Amino acid sequence: FLSVTEDLVRRRAEHNNCEIFSLEEISLHQQEIEKLEHLDKWCRDLKILYLQNNLIPKIENVGKLKKLEYLNAALNNIERIENLEGCEELKKLDLTANFIGELSSIESLKCNIHLKELFLVGNPCTEFEGYRQFVVATLHQLKYLDSKEIERSERIKALQNYPEVKWKIREQERAYLLKRAREKEEAQRRMQERKDEKQKQMASKLGFDSPDSPQEEPTQAEGGGEQERCQTVENYDEDRKFWEEPTPYTPESRLETHRYLEEKRRAKDNIRESKKREKTAWTLVTAEGKVLNVNVPKLHFSLKDDEENNQVILDLAVYRHLDTSLLDIDVQPTYVRVLVKGKPFQLVLPEEVKPDSSSAKRSQTTGHLVVTMPKAKEVILAKQKVSASIKHSDCNTQQKTMRRNGQVEKLEVDPSKCSFPDVTKIIQDKEQTGQGPIKLQPQKITEVKK
Repeated sequence: FLSVTEDLVRRRAEHNNCEIFSLEEISLHQQEIEKLEHLDKWCRDLKILYLQNNLIPKIENVGKLKKLEYLNAALNNIERIENLEGCEELKKLDLTANFIGELSSIESLKCNIHLKELFLVGNPCTEFEGYRQFVVATLHQLKYLDSKEIERSERIKALQNYPEVKWKIREQERAYLLKRAREKEEAQRRMQERKDEKQKQMASKLGFDSPDSPQEEPTQAEGGGEQERCQTVENYDEDRKFWEEPTPYTPESRLETHRYLEEKRRAKDNIRESKKREKTAWTLVTAEGKVLNVNVPKLHFSLKDDEENNQVILDLAVYRHLDTSLLDIDVQPTYVRVLVKGKPFQLVLPEEVKPDSSSAKRSQTTGHLVVTMPKAKEVILAKQKVSASIKHSDCNTQQKTMRRNGQVEKLEVDPSKCSFPDVTKIIQDKEQTGQGPIKLQPQKITEVKK
């Protein structure tokens, strides 16, 4: 059976930084709990406790919760009210849709003097004749019963007829308890029948599968398909038989249904796991040793040959929100392999690379995986000659940069440090004799020495 564990309580105490000793409120609904325990030792300061929609058969181990004000145990398998005398501050108790048939067990709530609200809707005891009168006359401190306010006149009337109503309730209780005893016997018989039937099925399967069996074994493909079809038909018949069989709504039938569903869920999980294990491995390298290009995750990619830096760059478009722990990168001299959630992407490289010097990074904008792989063959590139003529756009860019930096760069030439001849004084300066258009200016005569 499933009980309350410390790990469960800590997980449900996130609002209290996972601290349980100072916990005042906790919700343990729909946790398939079958036994209520430990809370009175771990969470002494609890004021609100939610336990609805579990499989709890008995109220227990809450008597030391002195500060508990609200207990919600709706939709469980509780059959009587008990062990709440120690909850001195209890103000609200919700036991909706349980199996409480011993209505006289509410007398144990007389000690809870602060109890104002009680919910018993959906319990067998609410069908008893005189149910409301009995509760109203028994618990004087109550203000509301099943969401309906208890008027002063109603309480006076209930107290007047109390002895008669109490006797009627006792008689109906006895009849109900006899009925419950029969239901328990029937449930045990049904469980035993199911167990025997399962054992027979297991024995027949083992007999069919035994090596001594004279039947011929079918081929793997045909036998596997036939076996799967038979199993599906068997499961369908079993499901139909289970759900169509009329059974009374009792704690035993509710527990049996839960166990049946849990068993089916586990069987499905086992089949799913076995299918995963049986899945054939992808062929990444042939028997002859040829590496194949594979893209099982169907991702877009680009392979760039960066000649300037002598490297190969792979850009793989993995999903942006995919956790990096789900990626496994393997760089080899002739190929690169990336496992994306177990699905392989493999690419043969155009040139041999250095695996030890390779690096892999995720793009912060796109989430792509970028694998940089330096080439194994070193290539020495000649430096490009600097052109004497500088483009006008480059000059403008340089000027803008200098202005931005607030610096003015000047070019100074020291003739003594120059290794080339000074060509600035080869031609002597002559004053221009004429002004005006070029055609009217006198021509310069250059004497050529023989």
